Amino acid sequence: MNAAAPPLLHAFTGYGIELEYMIVQRDSLSVMPIADRLLQADNPDGTRRVVNEVRRGALGWSNELVMHVIEIKNLQPCSSLAPLPDAFLAEVRAVNDRLAGMGARLMPGAMHPWMDPRSETHVWPHDNDAIYRAYDRIFDSRSHGWANLQSMHVNLPFAGDREFARLHAAIRLVLPILPALAASSPITEGYSTGWADYRMHVYGNNANPIPSIAGMVVPETITHRMAYEEHILAPMYRDIARLDPDHVLQEEWLNSRGAIARFERNAIEIRVIDTQECPQADLAIAAATTDVVRHLYEAADDALIAQQEILTTVLAAIFQDCIREADQTPIDHADYLRLLGFPGERCKANELWRFLVARMMEDAQAQQWRAPLQTMLDHGPLARRILRAIGGDFSRSRLQAVYGRLCDCLEDGTMFVEAG
Repeated sequence: MNAAAPPLLHAFTGYGIELEYMIVQRDSLSVMPIADRLLQADNPDGTRRVVNEVRRGALGWSNELVMHVIEIKNLQPCSSLAPLPDAFLAEVRAVNDRLAGMGARLMPGAMHPWMDPRSETHVWPHDNDAIYRAYDRIFDSRSHGWANLQSMHVNLPFAGDREFARLHAAIRLVLPILPALAASSPITEGYSTGWADYRMHVYGNNANPIPSIAGMVVPETITHRMAYEEHILAPMYRDIARLDPDHVLQEEWLNSRGAIARFERNAIEIRVIDTQECPQADLAIAAATTDVVRHLYEAADDALIAQQEILTTVLAAIFQDCIREADQTPIDHADYLRLLGFPGERCKANELWRFLVARMMEDAQAQQWRAPLQTMLDHGPLARRILRAIGGDFSRSRLQAVYGRLCDCLEDGTMFVEAG
């Protein structure tokens, strides 16, 4: 917890981005649990110590639950997303430079394609390990829903209850369609799962013993902080108390909905976006996400009421369809489409995103995102491009070839498109 509350930022005046990557063996691409060897700092006596975070100017690296995952993030909110693709790419290359001496590299994408979490999970054993041990004891981390998840988190600030209510309502409407653009996890344990975004499928079920933790992934309508604490946080803390008598997990980050309020930093954190093949793609999705959120946020008061009145069950159903079918998901909820500004009563998710991105491109400042978003719209989300490249051959050698190319895309900062 921070010693003092951070300064309040108004909505859309700052952005926080967190990108998670897998550490894999350079040649075989199997997971390599060496995050602690990467996250080291100098002691005054010249020795080295393992730390939770390495600070490198405006960006930093930090650990996650498991030892083969590393997170790169901007340490303070940025006033614009524009400079972040190059900044994150520079950090990816710096991490890879350090990993090269360990026979390792970073792999993008939201799930490792052949990791066996039952035998390959290594939970972080250093500082804050009590938190990770508690998660492991209560939920068993040796599953894809805990040990094989890499995502981008987008943090959007708010100042006060009015901004919180509008921002929460807007994000709630955008969440269901984000996997249609961002799905990148169609394969686990060497086979096609049938889900474009299998990460979100297993993520949404990883805390099933305590349903209040994830809810329906799409959050319920909440209009102010007191109501959030009463209706979202308090039930979780109550339900987990018998399994967590020392209150190790009874913090706001226990909430694993697809967007969670982080009152300790006055932001809402969006969690449903799969990691892409390079930061240019990740940040383009972040830009598209925030553009749609902003349009909804700035709607008139009667539209805000309509946003808040859409049933969570309706939004959750659209979300479940999108994590399975991604860009090909049929959407026929006319009121939902109307709130997003779409001029029709039904469409596929790809058509909806084409409309939203075209509206975004009316702003000259959005042009830097055009090329990566056009790749996603023309060739499908990364999940579809991966499956197309594999071509039905799920042998280890073919998976290594395709995911090796993804590792190259990450290092080079280029989009993944199958030739031909």
